[in-house]
Amino acid sequence: MSGQARKWAWESSTSKGVARLVLLSIADRIPDAQCVAYASVTDLMERTRASRNAVRTSLALLVDAGELEICDEYEGPQHSTVYRMPRPAAWLAKVAAAQKAAPELRVEDVEPLTDADPAPDLKDLDKELLRKHRIWFIAGSESGPRRQNPAGSKSAPARQNLTPRRVRNRPPSGSETDPQNCSEPKVNRRYSSSSAAEVTSATDWQVDDASLAWAQQQGHLERLGEQGLQAADAKWRHYRSAWSPRSTAAWSADWRSWIAREHTPTPQRPNLYALPGGSPALQAGMTKADLHMAALLAAVDEPTGTE
Repeated sequence: MSGQARKWAWESSTSKGVARLVLLSIADRIPDAQCVAYASVTDLMERTRASRNAVRTSLALLVDAGELEICDEYEGPQHSTVYRMPRPAAWLAKVAAAQKAAPELRVEDVEPLTDADPAPDLKDLDKELLRKHRIWFIAGSESGPRRQNPAGSKSAPARQNLTPRRVRNRPPSGSETDPQNCSEPKVNRRYSSSSAAEVTSATDWQVDDASLAWAQQQGHLERLGEQGLQAADAKWRHYRSAWSPRSTAAWSADWRSWIAREHTPTPQRPNLYALPGGSPALQAGMTKADLHMAALLAAVDEPTGTE
């Protein structure tokens, strides 16, 4: 009989979206003409691929629209809820009554269902037949209290989750002034207040004694000389001036890496980078194009003895 219930759900139901899928899932479980079936919220979630709240909202909409009834006096396996589709039940009851009066009458000849054709009373359900389908009558028994509407009723709000999302469980002990009960920044985080004072720019950073001692121990001071080391330091500050501020430890490590890669100057080589009329020392921060232009100008201004 699930075929008749599904046909009604497809052709006559006004439900949409998830509610339509929930109704079809319940209709697919109907075993006989009473149009009664059991289904838990978890089962409906798996069948419809919808969330728990979406399924519960859909059940409430179907109940309010009169397309679904909740049989409070019955329960299925594992205390699952029992539902009935009243309109298909009314149609099948009308067909059965018409064929009982005229056995030769076909289903196609039965008059269409109207609002004046009520569904059989829930009290008249065949309990023995329902028991064969693992649906038990529980009203008035000692098995437990009457089942509540899982989708919510007019007298009570819908069932809520015990623990809302995005809410952290607080520890059982501790007062309001304890760090464990409030969100306090960790002092060792990258942008905490303790490390913010050490952040500086490359221009303001000063070479510390540890870096100078490192340059001397590694032989870079002897290799570059004091002037070469100062020139390398000036060049490093020029190229790092556009960088974002960093901690002193980061600048120190970057400065050491720069000094280690700096080329050793050759005093025997003539200085081709001196600007005409300027200082013969290498200008810090000059690009390769500037250096080549300075060399050409120096060569042009150099006396040849043929003047």
